[in-house]
Amino acid sequence: MAETLGSIHDLCGLLLQQFIDLWLYTCGRRHRRSDVPWMVCPTGPPDRIGEHWYEQLAASENLTLKISTGSGLVPDWNDLRGPSFDPNAVHPAIRDFYEHTSLYHLEAWSEVSLLMRFFLWGLVTFASRRMQQLNFPVSSMELAGGMSSEIIELTDSNGRRKYTGWLRRMKKNGYVIYAGIYTTGTVPEYDGRCVKVSFPVPRGSSTVFLRPEALPDGSFKLISQGKQFGDSGFYRLIERGRDFYQVRYLKTLHEVFHVYVDGEGVLRTDHSIRYLGVQVMRLHYKIEAKDEVQGPKNAVKTQDSVGPR
Repeated sequence: MAETLGSIHDLCGLLLQQFIDLWLYTCGRRHRRSDVPWMVCPTGPPDRIGEHWYEQLAASENLTLKISTGSGLVPDWNDLRGPSFDPNAVHPAIRDFYEHTSLYHLEAWSEVSLLMRFFLWGLVTFASRRMQQLNFPVSSMELAGGMSSEIIELTDSNGRRKYTGWLRRMKKNGYVIYAGIYTTGTVPEYDGRCVKVSFPVPRGSSTVFLRPEALPDGSFKLISQGKQFGDSGFYRLIERGRDFYQVRYLKTLHEVFHVYVDGEGVLRTDHSIRYLGVQVMRLHYKIEAKDEVQGPKNAVKTQDSVGPR
């Protein structure tokens, strides 16, 4: 009986994946890779992503994989500097988190709107768990056991970091919440640099370009919202042979990360996802230095230490 149910579950997931691919072929646009170099990113194998995907990526691109203490999502915070963003205007504790992410642990909980809960449950149950990627926590109970966080460096033969991986899993059951690749880059319709996040999916990627924003209180936002193809925002793509992508830009899907230090000196993040103007999900993170990390470098500072604005 269990085997039969498992087969039905797998079939439903496969049909859902094929429906998404059909939607992309119907509603997306075909682009030659050489015409959209800013969009080029690692893509997933035909079936499962999971925690071992980074090893597959390293092997396929002849990269060295390393998990080291002190690594961050953004190796140099100044890489994000641009006409619309001054890195020095952001609270120093936020910069430290992005440059040394592996020295922190995250406590997370989620809120999902009633309107979107059934849709998200179906997507996660039949698609995300099958491919072990994007297992959004539909309920905070799923995060009750905690979330693991690993920063993975992928470097070329010269020792230069090409990609930064951030693997997050539910400790309770080992499900992969996010297996992402983080870099910085530009898009044609925005005058500054963005944080580029690519989540591999079967034969494709869900890629988000987030533009940085410094707020007057020293807090920080990453915003994926734009008006047209080539702007910051969310792109869903699938490979069409060796040289082409089929791409859909979802300008009605918006994400905002607000990173700030609260009144008690605790570093926090609010992550909001909206589609067609409707709140789909909110994730909240409490970010603290790991117990073994000592010294002022990684201590969260008070609001008095906000840099120049």
